[in-house]
Amino acid sequence: MRPLDVPTKEQVDSKAQEIFTNLENKLGMVPNIYATIGYNSNVLNQYMQFDSSVGKSFSNKEIEVIKLAVSEVNGCAYCLAAHTAVAKQNGFSDDETLQIRRAETGNVKYDTLSRIAAKAANNAGRITEEDRDAFFDLGYKEEDLIDFLAVILGITFTNYVHNATEIPVDFPEAQPLEELVEA
Repeated sequence: MRPLDVPTKEQVDSKAQEIFTNLENKLGMVPNIYATIGYNSNVLNQYMQFDSSVGKSFSNKEIEVIKLAVSEVNGCAYCLAAHTAVAKQNGFSDDETLQIRRAETGNVKYDTLSRIAAKAANNAGRITEEDRDAFFDLGYKEEDLIDFLAVILGITFTNYVHNATEIPVDFPEAQPLEELVEA
């Protein structure tokens, strides 16, 4: 397989360079996943706009629950690492991030969101009537379900980018769930 290098700022067009500068100012770095998407500045620009416009129905913690559950299903080491780090910045512990990925936090809302996000990711968006009822029983409305699916779509894109490119992960590695069974 031909390896794909993460482009530097000098290797992308001016539109991507501008986005890289904004990311550096905001995050102090350009995560490898965004740099790689920067090979196509139109896609990077549209993805960044999309990603910043979805998830408004959810708290930061709930968004990370959704993103961790989907990244687990999609087997994306990059997004598991990145969103474990972000989840911890939002108040989750290492153990809680692992529990989220198994939908076993003991928090009904988190476990329901994790379970349904994983099911949707595993089944091309298909969830059962019981899943929809459980989602609505949490107090969410129809517009929130659409937002939920949009969050899943956004994280699925970055999962696919990493899984297709196998670029280096520039966040601390997330613990594989398999290791928990042996512990």
